[in-house]
Amino acid sequence: MIRLRRPATAAALTLAAVATAVLGLAGPASAHVSVNPTEAKQGGYGRFAFRVPNESDTASTTKVEVNLPENAPVGSVSTMPVPGWTVTVEKRKVDPPIEVHGSQLTEAVSKLTWTAAPNGGVKPGEFQEFPVSMGPLPQTDRMVFKVLQTYSDGNISRWIEEPTPGGEEPENPAPVLTLTAASASASPVASAPAAAADDDDDDADTGAATAFGVAGLVAGLAGLVLGGLAFLRTRREPAAKS
Repeated sequence: MIRLRRPATAAALTLAAVATAVLGLAGPASAHVSVNPTEAKQGGYGRFAFRVPNESDTASTTKVEVNLPENAPVGSVSTMPVPGWTVTVEKRKVDPPIEVHGSQLTEAVSKLTWTAAPNGGVKPGEFQEFPVSMGPLPQTDRMVFKVLQTYSDGNISRWIEEPTPGGEEPENPAPVLTLTAASASASPVASAPAAAADDDDDDADTGAATAFGVAGLVAGLAGLVLGGLAFLRTRREPAAKS
């Protein structure tokens, strides 16, 4: 029995070692800048966060530059304060103008740059999120944000490669926000069954009210009959005594 168990244990340890090696290799490859959530509706507004992990063992991330796509301008972009960081906003001219709430905007945000305070930044083994609010989102399939991540030792990670649909992930992928078409309003045909159901409910309510009315009328007539009988009875009793 002992001889049968040892090979199985050795095989299990071998598989565990292989799995650990594979997972260990896969971990760093996925630690890149991303945007969360990764999907939104065209024409809508949303809150998004650029998540920046630190991939260095010795240096801190001190600056993050997010470039908004030129082919998908957004009319309104606002940032949320991040403790220990300052943000600058750069704009560019757009033609044709962007319509936002009935107004024509000729400028759009082109770049957001967050800079850490002295001796601050994203330390090794940590990550930081930089929230923004954007909208209305453009009528396009996706938005690709090219990001530069600067470290305190001067190294720069360039997350600028556009992923190919159905292809392998690039070595330095740019964050991608997928945009889906807004859901269409219910069509008249689709709403017809609901209207019919409402009519049925109204008929049922009317029938119930009618039934209660008839029942009340019957009860009232019965009361009148019983009252008349009682009246006749009281008139007959004195006549019998005299």
